[in-house]
Amino acid sequence: MSVHYGPGTHISIPDAMLRLPFIALANLYLLLVSLLGAPFRMMAASHRPAYVRFRLTGDPPYRERRRRRLQLGGSRPEPSDVTSVERLRESLELLAKDGRVKGILLEVEDLAVPAAKRDALVAVLRAFRAQGKRVVGWAVHVDNEGYALLCSADEVLLPPMGRVELVGYAAESTALGVGLSRVGIRPQFIRRGDYKTAPELFTRPVVSDIQTRTVESFLDERYADLLDVVARGRRKTPEEVRALIDQGPFSARRAVDAGLADALVSEANLPAYLGLAKPGDGEEETELEPMETYLSTIPFPPVRWKRLRRNPRVAVVPVSGIIIPGKGASGKMATSETVVKALRAAGRDKRSKAVVVYISSPGGTPLASEQMLEAVQRVARKKPVIAYMDRVCASAGYMVAVGAKEIWSAPHAMVGSIGVFAGKFDMSGLMEKLGVHKTVLVRGQNAAMLSFSRGFTPQEEATLEAEVEEMYQAFLDIVAKGRGRTKEEIHQLAEGRVYSGVRGKAVGLVDQVAGFEEACRHALSLAKVPAAERFEIMTYGAPKQRVNLLKLLMGASHAQTYALCPTALSLNGLGGTEAFEDAARFGVADVVGRVFPDDQWPFGG
Repeated sequence: MSVHYGPGTHISIPDAMLRLPFIALANLYLLLVSLLGAPFRMMAASHRPAYVRFRLTGDPPYRERRRRRLQLGGSRPEPSDVTSVERLRESLELLAKDGRVKGILLEVEDLAVPAAKRDALVAVLRAFRAQGKRVVGWAVHVDNEGYALLCSADEVLLPPMGRVELVGYAAESTALGVGLSRVGIRPQFIRRGDYKTAPELFTRPVVSDIQTRTVESFLDERYADLLDVVARGRRKTPEEVRALIDQGPFSARRAVDAGLADALVSEANLPAYLGLAKPGDGEEETELEPMETYLSTIPFPPVRWKRLRRNPRVAVVPVSGIIIPGKGASGKMATSETVVKALRAAGRDKRSKAVVVYISSPGGTPLASEQMLEAVQRVARKKPVIAYMDRVCASAGYMVAVGAKEIWSAPHAMVGSIGVFAGKFDMSGLMEKLGVHKTVLVRGQNAAMLSFSRGFTPQEEATLEAEVEEMYQAFLDIVAKGRGRTKEEIHQLAEGRVYSGVRGKAVGLVDQVAGFEEACRHALSLAKVPAAERFEIMTYGAPKQRVNLLKLLMGASHAQTYALCPTALSLNGLGGTEAFEDAARFGVADVVGRVFPDDQWPFGG
């Protein structure tokens, strides 16, 4: 805060001084609560657990989500659930200092994290083990990614009924051209870029060589990473791991025999295995306690004191899902109004000195992405903005990213797919087979351009080709300006080509390959914020609910087709994530449909 007394007079009153009374009262309250609870915690100290149980499931965020408003509803996590990478790190740092704690039991269930977040979790576990503590991994059923994380433990345990789905990676590409023609549907698409293969789903009789090579390049990277992680964790050679993968999947007993697991231990016998109880010793079953129970046995557990000088803060704006115009928010759709409002709020937040736009999107409409791009650019004129991706940032998603000052990516994230296409389905053949007759009446030569009742006229097709070319040139121009390159240079990298984060950096579409925490710290450094060990995150516009892509597709029977990066949708779920499952449900891993108003062109970013 500053006060002005006429020209040339400026007296600064630090905000911290104004906060001092409130900080003192808050800390006094925390102190009283801590002191009052200390006697009870002292009495419980003799029951302090030697092993603490953590359950890692789903896709926990990098940081605890702190929001301005209290949000009611929703299911509470289990006491042992890992709620964020940050909270796990803080918990293990505390446990590492306690000589009475021997280690942790890490239970893995339905893990759905990207490789970059898995690496962040592995780094936390590695630091804990470096302090002489033991990490015991246990799971009933794990896939490639879950098992790769378990490999960072000292021991891997499975129950007798357990399974290890260590089988490598597979991706399916579909070609519906012949099938659609047999039922009288004629796809009509115009694309810009040989590598923009999404329309091929509908137009080709077989999958193209370009699509096959693109998918194989990502399969090779993911597979090589899996070989390396398992080889290092289980002390085997990559060749040995490759041979084991070709023998998978494994029952629990076969996994132990193959050296992929160390022992068969049921959940009930875990305490006895860890030396916490003897089998048959008493009727009451010994439980492995969560972190909450451990904290109740420490006389003076850590207190989050209110600081006079607050930690630096980074605003995080997620762009998660297919980019579309309109309102609302969900885990599978990123709507323009929601993201733009979130970016504006992040720009107004005076405490947040930098912004990280977290993009996890296979693409969407140019209209919505350009709205988001403009909002990113406006914020970037006020404070540093970093775009970060650890899964996929393709097509229209990449268009949003180029508005940031720098683009950071995880090694195996998918970036690029700079290209566009547009088109429709001519349903006249199907309607004729069904005995359905339609008469199309127009006033204006292009008024029925997007009608499903007939194909394009020569003029309509020429108009659409011109629009696609114009959109592609605009896309190139946006990327060229954002990356400081010429349009010709970007064109050589574009036409729908998809890159991993590592390859994207090599060709100049990515500035740095690193993790989320590193991206946030770098954003603060660009804001000239002194390096701090801890910083806060404020998330704006986080998803609130999920939608079913199958229902969306089935409701789009009168839609103009809406383009995405096909490789992103088909590969984003490798390792068992929901994106691949959703695509598999309707057999289409390339494109989804959506109803658009007649005045919106159906161009794919």
